[in-house]
Amino acid sequence: MHSHWLTLHGLLVMAGLGIYVISSHTLHLRRHPSAAVAWVVTLILLPYLVLPLYLMFGFRKIGKYRATTSRNELPACKADSLTRRTQELAAIMALPAASTYHQLSIHQDGAEALNALRNMIERAAHTIDLCTFIFAQDKLGDEIAHSLKLRAQDGIRVRLLVDGVGAYMGGHTDFTGMSAAGIQVAFFVPPLRSSLRGRTNLRNHRKMLIIDNTWLWCGGRNLATEYFAGDTTSPWVDLSFDLHGALARQAQQQFDQDWAFAGASGDQNPPLSTHQAPDPVIGQLIASGPDQMDDTFYTLLVSSFFSARKRIMAVTPYFVPDPTLLMSLTLAARRGVAVDLLLPEKSNHRLADFARHRALRELTSAGARIWFLPRMIHAKAVVIDDEVAFAGSANLDQRSLFLNYEMMVSFYDQADVKQFSLWIEHQMNKAAPYHARPPGIVLEVGEGLLLWLAFQL
Repeated sequence: MHSHWLTLHGLLVMAGLGIYVISSHTLHLRRHPSAAVAWVVTLILLPYLVLPLYLMFGFRKIGKYRATTSRNELPACKADSLTRRTQELAAIMALPAASTYHQLSIHQDGAEALNALRNMIERAAHTIDLCTFIFAQDKLGDEIAHSLKLRAQDGIRVRLLVDGVGAYMGGHTDFTGMSAAGIQVAFFVPPLRSSLRGRTNLRNHRKMLIIDNTWLWCGGRNLATEYFAGDTTSPWVDLSFDLHGALARQAQQQFDQDWAFAGASGDQNPPLSTHQAPDPVIGQLIASGPDQMDDTFYTLLVSSFFSARKRIMAVTPYFVPDPTLLMSLTLAARRGVAVDLLLPEKSNHRLADFARHRALRELTSAGARIWFLPRMIHAKAVVIDDEVAFAGSANLDQRSLFLNYEMMVSFYDQADVKQFSLWIEHQMNKAAPYHARPPGIVLEVGEGLLLWLAFQL
């Protein structure tokens, strides 16, 4: 009996390791070393338990290679500039080429962001496409749902794409009622329908509203009260923006791809407008996630940090970097680059708060400045050398950078980059400096154990 069990165990181990090796090679599933070691060890020790988990959670990439943009097609800019290097690297990773936009509006607070949402929905003439991670059943969510229903009844084609897990995090939102009112509703990778396809752990964290193919609202805000106006407590500090032009049309194409991947049906998107405002500035859509063969935003961040010469400013609610990203920031600080990182003193993710201190101690010892805002800040933005600004939905943690579907926008216009710098500086003026403390042995071991699992934070 014992020998039969050992034989079965051995066969399962061979099958599990075979599936792991073949899938990793054929699907180009590059993994963090800690994740790779964890899968291999647990497949050997507990194959009957871990193999089903691997089939449900083990696949990180599903994208296919696409043709890259020729460097000759890049907009004219200085050959040695950060802007040029960023666009060249984006082209190598087959991201959409930098495109034009105009009328950028950075929302200074939740009230301004909500007014922009209301205005966009009210002014839509043909289509409304909305993608969010959370659509809550609260005062804010109910208002947006009501507005969308009214526009659908006006004959506007309204599509709502909500993450399959995030749909459960906003309460009992009445998606059925929205569908009955004429809104096309789709859920991105519902967990119960995607587990055997290895996609359960891959969440769509992108947030965007596109109106008539030409007007984009984007950033870090989910559709819940705390991201805009608050309720009984003060609202979270968050960052969002809207703009017009060809860049918005690229976001529309990204939404269409996500909509199709979710298996949603419905009317095809109308032809894209070709109208452009005179002398528009340049920005770039940075889609990141399992649908990209490369870890696009992560790669651009690491490259930019290594190239930075003067200043790096970053704001994120969660800071759990991998060793390479942390090294790029640390070396920048040691080279004399002014590195400022803004975080909430206490976020809504306590494990991330605990796990961040090892990286923060390393950064401060290298000369970086860490700032803690006494309120929850959910904004995601990075500015390098006052030349390039990234803003959108991605946090500086390993889940956002390696597992989630995220969307950032890279801004290259000096005046617009300055606007993002001023927004971050305004928040830093209300923050207190972080002072690192030497950890005890128990704390250091606890941090190490938690960081071993940081890929899932």
